[in-house]
Amino acid sequence: MKTVAVAGASLAGLRSVEELRKQGFDGRIVVIGDEPHAPYDRPPLSKAFLNGTMPAEDLALSDDDFGAEWRLGVRAGQIDPSTGSLHLSTGEILRADGVVIATGGRPRALPGTSDLAGVHTLRTLDDAVALQADLRSGARVVVVGAGWIGAEVASTCRALGHEVTVVEAAPVPMERALGPVLGSLCADLHADHGVDLRLGVGVASFAHNGSRVTGVLLRDGTHLPADVVVAGIGMEPATNWLAGSGLAVDNGVLCDTGCVTSIASVVAVGDVARYRTTAGDHVRHEHWTNASEQPVVAVRNLLAGATVETFRPSGYVWSEQFGVRLQLVGETGGADEVAVIDGSPDDRRFVAEFRRAGRPVGLLAMNNAKLFGRLRRRLTAPVS
Repeated sequence: MKTVAVAGASLAGLRSVEELRKQGFDGRIVVIGDEPHAPYDRPPLSKAFLNGTMPAEDLALSDDDFGAEWRLGVRAGQIDPSTGSLHLSTGEILRADGVVIATGGRPRALPGTSDLAGVHTLRTLDDAVALQADLRSGARVVVVGAGWIGAEVASTCRALGHEVTVVEAAPVPMERALGPVLGSLCADLHADHGVDLRLGVGVASFAHNGSRVTGVLLRDGTHLPADVVVAGIGMEPATNWLAGSGLAVDNGVLCDTGCVTSIASVVAVGDVARYRTTAGDHVRHEHWTNASEQPVVAVRNLLAGATVETFRPSGYVWSEQFGVRLQLVGETGGADEVAVIDGSPDDRRFVAEFRRAGRPVGLLAMNNAKLFGRLRRRLTAPVS
């Protein structure tokens, strides 16, 4: 293998380049990234960067280019895995012996808002810059979606002194991951800090003055005045460019247990990768830890030319909201029991254990990082 192309220049792409070098690949690496920016850290975009305490230059993930060729502001437009050819938006055809797909995803937009100023998604640095510029003094902010991104944006906007309303179609925030009881604690965090939380109701339409959003109309008939609207309703994996490639795509790039696609010379990592678990299901993760961990295994399998290692995710997610640190790990969605094993939810400091058939499968901590770290190591330790 003489040339490896990495499509995607965010965290998963950067980690893939690092792993290629760590694992002994000394050939040509070409990285194609559609953003003009060098790899940067996304989590601060909704927190420290948005509130103005972290400058853009501090977001950089690395100052090492690892001897790779970085084609930034360039899109991969088509791929032919049988010949190893990537057609780039510049018109160039790049030939590679191996390909890492790390194109991530794009945030879902709110229907009917494409031409309205004041409506934002938040995934890229440019998104964050645009949102930051729109948060003028006294702005009334409506956040649609109470997941991790929506909650963090709401927290930051409240800290900046804005009036904030969060709209969530589900009856409880993050109920799928946390369950109804712990999900309700996240709702309580919003209420504690003056956020108007509207649960169990969807968005019907948007009011505007012809060019800019002025309000959000909910399905129950409520009208929420708004100067700024932020959509936190999830993302879609960036796979359109793979049409006609022969690679299987279904809510992400379908891979085996080692992140290898149906073609051994092509692997996928990060938000775009939908890999098969040891239980036989296909799953896709959209968080920082996964994008950092997956390339270790994917690159090993790419260089081996076969799946020699299985990816085993840690499932770790963290968030900071309203001055509270939340940490989550494990397979919490499949739990049949949740028990608080230390502290008290009323004090906003506790650790809860998720169990399935009496066996611990996950943890959630609120402002209790030390105990969480110890229990996390025990939870993820190999079974002897």
